[in-house]
Amino acid sequence: MNPSRRRALALIGMLALAACAGKEPEIGRTTGEFTSDAALTAKVKSAIATDAGAKTAASVNVETYRGVVQLTGFVDSDDQVTRAVSAAKKVQGVRSVKNDIRLKR
Repeated sequence: MNPSRRRALALIGMLALAACAGKEPEIGRTTGEFTSDAALTAKVKSAIATDAGAKTAASVNVETYRGVVQLTGFVDSDDQVTRAVSAAKKVQGVRSVKNDIRLKR
């Protein structure tokens, strides 16, 4: 893996973890479930960066609740949507993927 791609993946991972850092576990989820969902979110974000590219990963928001991953955001092409959804589905622990990614017009 080239150095710029490695840096991009590291940055994405750090941003994903930082986004989860200040959140309190919601009612109905144990701390363990919350932690598992946060880890799954980071894995999905990393998979999207690897499979669809850092630009796509930066444009796609990932939220996870009890293994159900929701993808939102705006991307440039149908190919980016397809690759992001496909990457998310491949991550171990993902129960299902809700695709709410939209194309920029």
